[in-house]
Amino acid sequence: MSEVRTFPVVAALDIGGTKTAAAIVTRHGEIVDRLTAPTSGRAGATAILDTAADLVARLRASVTGTHVRAVGVGSAGVIDHRTGRVLSATDTLAGWAGTDLSGRLRDLLGLPVTVINDVHAHALGEARHGVAAGHETTLFVAVGTGIGASFVIDGTVLAGAHSTAGHAGHQPSPYAGGLACTCGGHGHLEAIASGPGLTQEYSRRTGQRVDDLRAVAARAADGDAVAREVILLGGTAVGSAVGGLVNMLDPGAVVVGGGVAGLGGPWWQALRDAVRRETLPSLDDVPVLASALGSDAALLGAASLAWEGTA
Repeated sequence: MSEVRTFPVVAALDIGGTKTAAAIVTRHGEIVDRLTAPTSGRAGATAILDTAADLVARLRASVTGTHVRAVGVGSAGVIDHRTGRVLSATDTLAGWAGTDLSGRLRDLLGLPVTVINDVHAHALGEARHGVAAGHETTLFVAVGTGIGASFVIDGTVLAGAHSTAGHAGHQPSPYAGGLACTCGGHGHLEAIASGPGLTQEYSRRTGQRVDDLRAVAARAADGDAVAREVILLGGTAVGSAVGGLVNMLDPGAVVVGGGVAGLGGPWWQALRDAVRRETLPSLDDVPVLASALGSDAALLGAASLAWEGTA
């Protein structure tokens, strides 16, 4: 009786505040199959982990002819990159802070588990498989509900001494004035340039309540001058901050992603113009690129870490 051959793969997880995605990924960064489910954020850490483990188990059962060797995870929250423990998290994920994410998933799945923050995972995906592939250093900036960043050097994330590197949204911004930030501080970039920040800025300027940034974008498309000004403000604020980071880090490329980056041409033009106003002349040729992999980037980045752990 001949031996049944299987080809090695890893599983990847992207655990976010609203959605958890899972995928089976080859060594070359090809996604074989994927599943998603709502994140049970209000139900606590056990429910979140059960959802994640169930997605991986279902994929392992459905993708025949493969052998899952390890699991890579990109997760919301501040993650200790050495232990895989969640150091802190927002209230979106109840009870997430303090969770031994690596250990508990290992127990549930019986596989080696590597964990990193989700923005860092996204950065790794773009640096290794996306628009920044081939660059020695990459600065990734995610602009969405919050604003985060990651610096990748030779395929390795700069996590920082306290695993907290990349909180780009919590640097002072001249465009934020004294606005309150979600971190408890004031005048930070996230307060003015994140999705909620831009939505609130439109309401402050008009006195009109809008549900979210999509509504502001729709009004801008319909010719609302204030909505357009707010969108340009967001791009300018992010670009100014990115320009300062480029001066400090001298990356080979900048990649910008996240939901706010989908606002379109005017936002991007404002961002790129602001970057160029801030950067030193010798850095004028640093490309500012749009994320090419979208939501797959975090999965591919997490998977690449899992593969490293199997070497």
